[in-house]
Amino acid sequence: MIKAIIVDDELGARESLSKMVEKNCKTIDIVAKADSMTSAFEAITKHQPDLVFLDIEMSNGNAFDLLEKFKEIDFDIIFTTAYDHYAIKAIKFSAIDYILKPIDPEELIQAVHRFEEKNGQKSMLDKKFKALLSNIRPENKLKKVGIPDGDGLIFINLSDIIRCDSDGNYTFFVLITGKRILASRTLGEYEQMFADDNFFRVHRSHLINLQHVKKYIKGEGGYVVMSDNSQVEVSRRNKTDFLEKLSLI
Repeated sequence: MIKAIIVDDELGARESLSKMVEKNCKTIDIVAKADSMTSAFEAITKHQPDLVFLDIEMSNGNAFDLLEKFKEIDFDIIFTTAYDHYAIKAIKFSAIDYILKPIDPEELIQAVHRFEEKNGQKSMLDKKFKALLSNIRPENKLKKVGIPDGDGLIFINLSDIIRCDSDGNYTFFVLITGKRILASRTLGEYEQMFADDNFFRVHRSHLINLQHVKKYIKGEGGYVVMSDNSQVEVSRRNKTDFLEKLSLI
């Protein structure tokens, strides 16, 4: 059985999720429930769970304050939260799972299934959550992204990405080192994730880091020369928006 803990400061939310897990996730054993950061820290330390269902906002702090109390994070987390754009974006960047409230049973089942598929990748947990804590601090911009590559996660700095190229349901990341990383997500997903971080989709097959644009060459759509001297086509339909975005850099 998978040992799990529910952390939520609302009694109704704890009990509702507990019953939902009991009914739909037979491999999960809820060994404790906690209503605050203090009781959550004590429960996690005592029970050493495999998985924590963790509400982001609590009356006496938040989930990230709790995580910073651990020297090493060796348990996985499924965040349970009402929609918070910044927090969810940081969670996505760090390749961590979440469920939006009110929780839908099918989304819960899918999240647990994803956990079961990757369970055993203990070596990645601390690195993954340290990246999250770095990304979530208000004084920082999102700096690291966790890229699922089939074997696990690779964490890279956003500033090291020159461009992302579509390959069907996969995406190639082209880095300043010349290395190419194949990620098991679509370009559209990364377009949404990087929308506020000076990335722009100049073509249906190309998402570029505007910080690495060296030159724009005019044409019907034109093309850009990137910092690695690669040339990337700009589609005619995206040309106007691209030039406007480029002028703001």
